[in-house]
Amino acid sequence: MNDPLREPLFFQDPYSTYDRLRSASPVQKIPAGSQGHHAYLVTGHSEARQAFTDPRLSKDTARFFAGRPSGRDLHPAVARNMLASDPPEHTRQREAAAPLFTTGRVTHLRPYIEEVVDRLLEGWTAGAEVDLVKELAVPLPVTVICQLLGVPESDRDMVSRWSNDLFDAGDPHTIDAASHAIGEYMTDLVRAARDTPGEGLLHSLLRRGEAGLLDQDDVTSLAVLLLVAGHETTTHFIGNSVLALLQHPSSLARLQQDPGLVGRSLDELLRYDSPVGIATFRYSTQPLRLGGVEIPAGSAVLIAPGAANRDPASFAEPQRLDLDRDAGGHLAFGHGIHRCLGAPLARAEAEIALRALITRFPGLRLAIPEEQLEWRRTRLTRGLTSLPAVL
Repeated sequence: MNDPLREPLFFQDPYSTYDRLRSASPVQKIPAGSQGHHAYLVTGHSEARQAFTDPRLSKDTARFFAGRPSGRDLHPAVARNMLASDPPEHTRQREAAAPLFTTGRVTHLRPYIEEVVDRLLEGWTAGAEVDLVKELAVPLPVTVICQLLGVPESDRDMVSRWSNDLFDAGDPHTIDAASHAIGEYMTDLVRAARDTPGEGLLHSLLRRGEAGLLDQDDVTSLAVLLLVAGHETTTHFIGNSVLALLQHPSSLARLQQDPGLVGRSLDELLRYDSPVGIATFRYSTQPLRLGGVEIPAGSAVLIAPGAANRDPASFAEPQRLDLDRDAGGHLAFGHGIHRCLGAPLARAEAEIALRALITRFPGLRLAIPEEQLEWRRTRLTRGLTSLPAVL
């Protein structure tokens, strides 16, 4: 059996593959890579929720790969981060960073996010053609997180390219090189923040370091994680949501008639086409049983939110976009202790961007046939390379 997550049509339409796999079993062993390795793929919704909270599934990748031959050379700030750790290390870092991304703090950011959206849409005219990924979905979250971290405007395109390579390059050497570029850049930025008084996100993290909650390496790795994770998935959240509405004209018309519904529609948009297809790596530290399948200790486990969010056992007619659906149980942000820290910020950015776009341009439509759209060739995230649209 070939790796089903590397089939040519998977990136264009992963849901057919997910449905086929889930119908056989919500948890099953699949080939992983070309070295004869295997992983257990979780496609069922209830099984994914269980896996996200099972303490026998570790995210400590350094421990898993210790002593194994590897030609990889990731920067330590990328290889050792909060997402790749377990309690108590994970707990310590998350508790230090969580207060920076509360709903209250994000509420204070909304005027700035609205200002960025206004600037991006300035000069757009009805009937013009734009690439909504390149001209809105990418620059909005990049601008916001870079502003919070104090990344100079002149460096933001460069930082965005490195981040894109980390997620999408495919070539290990390119990924490793990007990790060093962004790790070294953020090390210098943290050092500069330490030597300069301020109230930015890095200064807040550094103050937590002074309080004994974080060390210098923690601050750098958190900064890298916030920078990369802070915009990649939000870009796809926005792009996938716009496409879903363009594919469902009645839903788009409803939101245009009542823009106040946009915020309430975000959970269903996230469920319908999750920006995270396969969650980051986990492995079993002990034997466990999941979805009726015995998973031996030391096994790689891949949880697929994109598949879980289309599980008919949890969501009736999951292939249908239904803005009236109660989709609050979706797993697009994960679940449990590793649930996305930046979820409130991502939701605010998507809501503000969608509301502005669909109300200012009531004639919005795709500029090319849907089948010509290209998707990024990565299993981790689900997103378009471009979204040509007529305003």
